[in-house]
Amino acid sequence: MINEVLEKYKNCDFDKKVEIYNRITQELYDFLDLKHPGLNIQLINIDKVQGNSYNPNKVAVTEMKLLELSIKKDGFTMPIVVASEKKNENWVVVDGFHRLTICKENTEIKQSLQGYIPASILDKTLENRVAATVRHNIARGTHQVELSAKLVTFLKRNDWSNQKIGQELGMDPDEVLRLKQITGLAEAFKDEEFSKSWQIGFKRI
Repeated sequence: MINEVLEKYKNCDFDKKVEIYNRITQELYDFLDLKHPGLNIQLINIDKVQGNSYNPNKVAVTEMKLLELSIKKDGFTMPIVVASEKKNENWVVVDGFHRLTICKENTEIKQSLQGYIPASILDKTLENRVAATVRHNIARGTHQVELSAKLVTFLKRNDWSNQKIGQELGMDPDEVLRLKQITGLAEAFKDEEFSKSWQIGFKRI
């Protein structure tokens, strides 16, 4: 059946091919019923994808050049992780901001993808997108501590409990303690519950 559809539309314009690709990928994803976004790669118009305002992951110029070379030589091997509160309109990057930047700025790479990017889509609220970005960056060991602290403060101000922050970001008490010591976090974590828990932490150190 898929072969029949592909044969029918083999001479259509590229945008139509993208539409068909996305529909088939979505159908196969639903068919498998395995809820892992990486199994459902969609092609999204690059002009509808933007970076987020909170990403603390910074990459040096040399590393950016190496990433650009990697995409040129090896092709696009990892999808960009995106999310949106309004699906199929504008998308926000959860992970892959630097890959997106290169695709937008490098004409050769952009043309090779015909103005699209492969994307893995998360259905998450803003706070959960922030947490997902932190997790992706920490997993690669690239997260900047000061900006991590700012994101923890953001989550705290959005009514995330101390326990939930630790669980969602994969941080043990000592890691959160180090973040607490960075300017701005002491105020966010001034509640009695937190203070008592870290008194115990200090005694243990």
